[in-house]
Amino acid sequence: MSINLDLDQAQQTFIVEARELLQDMESSLLHLESEPDDNDAIGAIFRAAHTIKGSAGLFGLSPIVGFTHIVEDVLDRLRDGAIQVDGELIALLLRSADHMLELVEVVAGAGEALSDSAQEREAILRLGLQNYQAMQAASVLPTLLDIPMAQPVAGEDSVSSGYWHISLRFGADVFRNGMDPLSFLRYLNTLGEIVHVVTLADTLPTLQQFDAESCHLGFEIDLDSDASRETIAEAFDFVRDDCQIHILAPHSRMEEYLRLIDALPEEPARLGEILTRCGALTAKELEDGLRTQRERTESAGTPAMPLGEILIEQRVVEPAVVQSALEKQGRHREPSQGTAAEAHFVRVNADKLDELINLVGELVIASAGANLLARGSANSQLQESTSVVSGLVEEILDGALHLRMIPIGETFNRFRRVVRDVSQELGKDIELLISGADTELDKTVVEKIGDPLMHLLRNAMDHGIESPAVRQAAGKPAKGRLQLNAFHDSGSIVLEIADDGAGLNRDRILQKAVERGLVPAASNLTDQEIYNLIFEPGFSTAEAVTNLSGRGVGMDVVKRNITLLRGTVDLDSQPGQGTIIRIRLPLTLAIINGFLVGVGQTHYVVPLEMVQECIELNALQRQDNYLDLRGEVLPLVRLRDHFGHTGHSVRRENVVVVRCAEQKAGLVVDDLLGEFQTVIKPLGKLFNALRGISGSTILGSGEVALILDVPSLLGELVQRETRQATVHSLTDSKTGNSANHTAHGGALQ
Repeated sequence: MSINLDLDQAQQTFIVEARELLQDMESSLLHLESEPDDNDAIGAIFRAAHTIKGSAGLFGLSPIVGFTHIVEDVLDRLRDGAIQVDGELIALLLRSADHMLELVEVVAGAGEALSDSAQEREAILRLGLQNYQAMQAASVLPTLLDIPMAQPVAGEDSVSSGYWHISLRFGADVFRNGMDPLSFLRYLNTLGEIVHVVTLADTLPTLQQFDAESCHLGFEIDLDSDASRETIAEAFDFVRDDCQIHILAPHSRMEEYLRLIDALPEEPARLGEILTRCGALTAKELEDGLRTQRERTESAGTPAMPLGEILIEQRVVEPAVVQSALEKQGRHREPSQGTAAEAHFVRVNADKLDELINLVGELVIASAGANLLARGSANSQLQESTSVVSGLVEEILDGALHLRMIPIGETFNRFRRVVRDVSQELGKDIELLISGADTELDKTVVEKIGDPLMHLLRNAMDHGIESPAVRQAAGKPAKGRLQLNAFHDSGSIVLEIADDGAGLNRDRILQKAVERGLVPAASNLTDQEIYNLIFEPGFSTAEAVTNLSGRGVGMDVVKRNITLLRGTVDLDSQPGQGTIIRIRLPLTLAIINGFLVGVGQTHYVVPLEMVQECIELNALQRQDNYLDLRGEVLPLVRLRDHFGHTGHSVRRENVVVVRCAEQKAGLVVDDLLGEFQTVIKPLGKLFNALRGISGSTILGSGEVALILDVPSLLGELVQRETRQATVHSLTDSKTGNSANHTAHGGALQ
């Protein structure tokens, strides 16, 4: 049972890694399309396919191995220069990568066979790939035949020459696992030049016992290369468990290793650490040597055989190098067991991370409750202890949240393929520029923002960027430009989608809005407010319905999805120059730093990054809906009136000045209760329509406090000011006096 569980877990790891490799493969293919001479990109694509094929072979996933082998063969020919990069090849390889992903999901993930339609697609792809195989099939053989063939010279030490010597004996199942022995020789030739190769056939069975599916080959190879031992060893990563491989460094490298060992810092180190740090031993070879040492000790029950002797016996390092490392090690005491531990990456299930965050959230609430009880007592030692615990809880919280932070770049890079395919579909030439890819935010936010970004990009390509002929007629470059940018701002993350297209038609948007009754005919709206009307449900100015847009759905869904993430979206446009859309999101959806305020007997939490300052209202200021804040007109939102609190106003009121993007207002409250680290709890479906509230939290006293949705409150304030400005403009147009109302109506801009 445990073996099966381990196998399932290993296969799930393969699926996750295969998805990542295919994503990298797609990114490299898109880069190769614009830089066809980039050999590093070609190598990365080949290694991705090679890794997937080798790993799939270990699990007996024959459909994946069979198709990926053909892809790898074409990539191998591309790497050797037998075929050249062109648009058709890139398109074919992109479709092949899509099919490989489907194979991974269906065959490895679901354990099912491909559907009939998928098998038809694979047959078409195989034909396309075989055309490239046949195109230069004859040119591959000379690559190997040009390698001088020689027999080993008796008594000659290959290591004493200037070449790497690689002794390679393949296992019997290499063919069954989808490996091609000749592909290793071709790959080694890319690292340098194979100057001698001897084919070993001494293990060939008799004709009666011969199995065509079994491999009985071996090679003795002399390689002239400047590559490192690690690089050469990586070529055999996926056959190492089935084969016998020995890599001996050239004499010049031995001298280099000795110099590097002597130059290492004079500090305690194990033998294996010294050999790997100087490059004489790879991490994999060290791991194999330690495993052999452990197995021999357990089976024989005798003291462990020295590691140096095992490494020499396995022919992975030369005796002179081991001796030099032992002398270096002998100058210092061996460090105690468990020190100098090497850092490793560990894959953790996302559900376990979510569970950890939930538990830490409960710990924050419990810690706040303990602090509250301690402050109510006269025990100074208890207060000090709870203060220490609170500090530790805060550090744990920061560490747990950091575990969930991932860069936005992976999401951005997915759109390169979208831009390529959509631009070709539309007959447009569009390039995608990405900046701020290393900006980090919560993984949940990253996962949920992908679809809204996808829609905005497709909309910009369809409606925003003009055709090449129109662009050239307007004096623009024929190639359109899309930009994706991410950066941190005031405790939030801002995502920008910008294009250099025709921009939005202000008058047409306003006309459509009036026709649909979204705004009055005589509305006095700013350009910003008019442009934001495109996010209203059912709004569309498209003349025709296309596969991409024009059905009047989508932009309102985009805004709703962003709002569910406690974010905001707005846009700006310049006719003939382009449009920029800004999405402002919280860094995390789990926990925020808040400012606690009170209105009557109810507590509210204002996100701290939006709080600018707090001031007290005097008796005269309490009568107005606006405040003169150092010469600036500041509109006020009275939370007592907004949320319908009963009872009389208190004698003393305060204003919390908040700002979101370019909007600014004051929230009128009764009490200012200070900063508060809060765990966000969802309100549930029953309260989905509640405006101005984004969630709730539990205070240390056990009371529930509501978290204010500041962007929503400011949006309602803008709508209120717009309505008032419209009414006053209609009334005052007869008297010619609208300056005062205009000033008030523009206070939020």
